[in-house]
Amino acid sequence: MANLAVMKTINDAFAQFKQGLAGIYDTREIASISLMVLTEIINTSKANIKAFGDRQLTFAQQNELNGILAQLKTGKPLQYTLGYAEFYGLRFKVNPATLIPRPETEELVQWVLDSSPNTNSSILDIGTGTGCIAISLKKNLTNVQVSAMDVSVDALNTAKENAVLNEVDVNFIEADILNYTSDKKYSIIVSNPPYVTLEDKIRMHRNVTDFEPHSALFVPEDDPLLFYRAIADFALASLEPDGLLFFEINESFGKETAQLLTDSGFKDVEIRKDLSGRDRMIRSVR
Repeated sequence: MANLAVMKTINDAFAQFKQGLAGIYDTREIASISLMVLTEIINTSKANIKAFGDRQLTFAQQNELNGILAQLKTGKPLQYTLGYAEFYGLRFKVNPATLIPRPETEELVQWVLDSSPNTNSSILDIGTGTGCIAISLKKNLTNVQVSAMDVSVDALNTAKENAVLNEVDVNFIEADILNYTSDKKYSIIVSNPPYVTLEDKIRMHRNVTDFEPHSALFVPEDDPLLFYRAIADFALASLEPDGLLFFEINESFGKETAQLLTDSGFKDVEIRKDLSGRDRMIRSVR
């Protein structure tokens, strides 16, 4: 109860979060996390939070903030703690069965949108997780048929909830792309597959490695392009002529992924950097 006594105002809450998370995040991240949490709990704008630091917190708000801080101090990601993440202007439910949507994946969605006709086409998202890619695409391409595949039943259930939440109609498929065939043809196939190696894991923050689903993150050290190869083979059989294949990629394997696509028979292979200048996505033509 001692913590509750010192978190009486918004400024007190900022101070408590700064102190409690000092060993886990840097100062800028802590400020961002604190602002997001306070905005959610008080149900007001970020501008109001910043402008009225002396605003008194209710006892219920103090309790809730202390509960969230306690979870964050374990390294649990903010999005799992709050139960949602923002992506491409939409809100998505998240839980430990799904990866947390990343900002760089928004850039992949934008590239797909820029490349897609909004009529008489169909898109398949492989390894959909929360459904963030498929749902964002459907929200912006209303006349396009969108399907989304995942091997995880729990992830698919979350994705289905997110489709309802965001009021879109997506066809969900439970399947393992490493062992899947279909007669259906698609105009576009897009995927953000597992691509993190054990070497990458060493450099990653524990709020990712300890909490996010390993099956959606990691690949064998001796076969880092396992899923890219399987999806490329599937796309060769399932894309329409001149159909497009998009991947989010491991920045360390951009050239290797491009070569894999070229060797598989794809043309016009293009690597694109994300806003931080890293090789992050690739497009090729069937």
